[in-house]
Amino acid sequence: MKRFGHMLLILVLTGSLLLAAVPVHAGATLAPEGVVADARVNAILTSMTTEEKVGQLFLVSFKGMDVSEATQIFDLVRDEHIGGVLLSAANDNFTDGEQSASATREMILALQSINWSSSTPLEGSKASSSAYVPLLVGLSQEGNGAPYDQILGGLTPLPDEMAIGATWNTENARSVGSIKGRELSTLGFNLLLGPSLDVLSSMAGAGSQDLGVRSFGGDPYWVGEMGKAYIAGLHEGSANRMAVIAENFPGRGDSDRSMDVEVATVRKSLDELIRTDLAPFASVTGNAGNTLEISDGLLISHVRYQGLQGNIRSTTRPVSFDAAAVNTLMTLPDFSSWRTQGGLLVSDNLGLSAVRKFFDPTGTVYDARQVIKNAFLAGSDLLYLGDIQSSDDADQFTTIQRTLEYFVQKYNEDPAFSQQVDQSVSKILALKFKLYPQFNLSAVTTDPEQMSLLGKSDSVSLNVAREGVTLISPSRSELDAVLSNPPQSSERILFIANTLTEKQCSTCPETTEFSAQYLSDAVLRLYGPSAGEQVQKFRVTYYTFANLSSLLEGSDKAGNLSTDMTSADWIVFAFNDLGKDPQTLATFRKLFTNRSDLVRNKKLIGFAFDAPYFLDATDISKLTAYYGLYSKIPVFVDTAARVLFQELHPAGSLPVTVPGAGYDLVVATTPDPSQIIPLMLDTLQPLPGTTLSPSAEPTATLSFKPGDTLPIRTGVIRDHNGNPVPDGTVVRFLIDTRSASGIVEQVETQTTEGVARTTYKIPSTGLLELKVTSDPAMSSQILRVDITNAGGIITSIEPTPAPTSAPGSEPTLEPTQVALPAEPTRHQRGLPDVADWFVVTISTLSLAAGVYSLGSRKLPQRWRLRAAVVMICCSYLAYLLLAVGLPGIKTMLQNMGTWASLVAAVFGCLIGIGVSAVWYVLEQRKEGGISTKQRDQKGQAG
Repeated sequence: MKRFGHMLLILVLTGSLLLAAVPVHAGATLAPEGVVADARVNAILTSMTTEEKVGQLFLVSFKGMDVSEATQIFDLVRDEHIGGVLLSAANDNFTDGEQSASATREMILALQSINWSSSTPLEGSKASSSAYVPLLVGLSQEGNGAPYDQILGGLTPLPDEMAIGATWNTENARSVGSIKGRELSTLGFNLLLGPSLDVLSSMAGAGSQDLGVRSFGGDPYWVGEMGKAYIAGLHEGSANRMAVIAENFPGRGDSDRSMDVEVATVRKSLDELIRTDLAPFASVTGNAGNTLEISDGLLISHVRYQGLQGNIRSTTRPVSFDAAAVNTLMTLPDFSSWRTQGGLLVSDNLGLSAVRKFFDPTGTVYDARQVIKNAFLAGSDLLYLGDIQSSDDADQFTTIQRTLEYFVQKYNEDPAFSQQVDQSVSKILALKFKLYPQFNLSAVTTDPEQMSLLGKSDSVSLNVAREGVTLISPSRSELDAVLSNPPQSSERILFIANTLTEKQCSTCPETTEFSAQYLSDAVLRLYGPSAGEQVQKFRVTYYTFANLSSLLEGSDKAGNLSTDMTSADWIVFAFNDLGKDPQTLATFRKLFTNRSDLVRNKKLIGFAFDAPYFLDATDISKLTAYYGLYSKIPVFVDTAARVLFQELHPAGSLPVTVPGAGYDLVVATTPDPSQIIPLMLDTLQPLPGTTLSPSAEPTATLSFKPGDTLPIRTGVIRDHNGNPVPDGTVVRFLIDTRSASGIVEQVETQTTEGVARTTYKIPSTGLLELKVTSDPAMSSQILRVDITNAGGIITSIEPTPAPTSAPGSEPTLEPTQVALPAEPTRHQRGLPDVADWFVVTISTLSLAAGVYSLGSRKLPQRWRLRAAVVMICCSYLAYLLLAVGLPGIKTMLQNMGTWASLVAAVFGCLIGIGVSAVWYVLEQRKEGGISTKQRDQKGQAG
């Protein structure tokens, strides 16, 4: 008993002292445990038939919206157990009108219900029930309307990626992603092909693949940052019910032709691919900051890469069919961990004409089954079968059925093949468990009440339009000189633009998506007779580029264009789809060549509602002002009108290189040479070797001695557009020890989120001067410290960019002492410190000694000793409650400081006295009972 008491006392004393001494970092939290789905995946995988496993590998498409029992898609879902479907406007999977959203939701629910019924055998059937696995229902919805949005009505019109990229604000990407995720998941979609993480590092040339506005931009770092935020928004908005598949891995921004023509090629080395094209994909896989930013899958493009596959020949397979190339990519550090943790590889559409042309150049014998198998063996887990059909099959449905049968046969005959199938199906099941922790029909059924919220988030798109609209030419300093005033009420404005039309389905009516009239209507609505009469309706006219072409050719189809152009004071050109319609650009150039009289002495404004890089330097020089809007949805048209009338000043910056404007994105994202780089102590992360001087003020000053470590960092280093420079920008810290040799030590590091950090160990006493450079920014704040054995204090000097004193005199630099925030004390954090432990120890031992002494007349020594030990234990247990930092006790410590520890000690001792008293009374009763029993036994014996 005595030995146990001693051990208990030692443990309590040691534990309390350790809790008082161990440093606690403010804000530290325990990481939550992840949900492991392996057991559930294995359980379902084991119960599945071969046919059910094979079916999970395929994403199929179908025509129309009919999913009744008489349709082929009904058979594929119910009997073939396919893993998912992909809907598109080209396949007439959507309708227009007010009921289009509800009709889409009902169709998706019907597909999920068919899939649910497939797990239960038909009445009278001898078949046993099968495992139910939810269906993936996906689409591609890139923004900016047709042709890359599949659903054209009923949802909030959202901008394309380049419009978001022009804002250089990742919160905009997150907001757009959140709206898209919420609205699509409300309809029942749980799979999205996108966003595109392609890097437009070089502009489209003759015959090259032009992605237009379907990319966040041309800088790998910013494309990755925007991609992460966009994916996080998709996951948040859908409440994690959306599987996001980033496109087009490993990047096709520099591919040499469109996939509509033939298989494209990217001639970059592997190092170049890693630095540029692969970097954004790494940002959403192995380098993602949190789980929301991680892409659930990567869509593998049908492109050949010289850096992965060596010298490209006509017979070189696209990377999507090259197992060695895919393996090389997946073994890169940025992707290997993502892949092993369930990252899914999805094939691009295997029904593309470029793929068919590659495998069947003559157009005579095309075996789709072998093509699909090759894509699977190359590494794709989920196989997207678009409009695919073997040359000897009657239709696509037959090709899919025969492919499924072929895979089942291969599974039963080839152990290696079956093993790969099981691995891919396991990844697909794990993804579906991520979307739906419970597999049942109610889990995939969406709330119909949420339908009323669709299409009501225009404010997000409006923010993107206002923050992203960009003045491309002239410079901002020159704009006031050439456009001192907006259009006046006495001036005439003429708009010229192409008319773009769209159809939601083949039988749906054609509607106008964009036209010059839209710009005219926006101007009249915002500035016309009913809105201040800044412009008169009869002074605003509009025409098409087709009308202009007719005028230049002398055709009578031009109408009154010649007269209206002659009388116009302002001519506004709205450029749209120049990448696909070179005739528009040719007409624009021909105007200045053949009829320069029509544009002489007029203000000529250009608005790029698509990619801004199609005009060359000569084209741009003919415009008074050239602006980038990047998107043609309605709020961007209104924004253009506001810019024209100078109500809104362009706030965005070009996210891509525009050679015609002399804008090089690589240069633009380097540090701005005119800035003074902030330089300071890295007090956010104090390092060992620093000493904190006591101060009664809220802030304290750090002093340093020889041998101390000096933690230093820059402020945010800005690029030419005022944004933080990309991660990895080289920064050099220069330390001048003022030695006789004149040697300046240099420490090179790189930025993270625009900030660079380093440390420097002070070698000896003397004067130190620290500054920083990041080419081409060579000016920074200067930190000086005179190191002495008593401790030197940092002073900060901000250099004057230009001399302000008289010629020949030296500018005066005023040093200012850097006031640094003190690190919160343990009491401020609600925790006891070592001083509290000593107070508790002294008070507890004193009280225990007093009780031991006072009880000497009435109690035996062993009971006095027991009482003292119990008091000490209870006192330290009370102190341990303080050290744990429970909410109520934490507040008491923050308010009372050391007095709280003293109160805890006294309270613990009182509890100890009570426990000892109860213990004593119980022992006395026990001994008394034994004595009575002994007397009774003696009496009976007598």
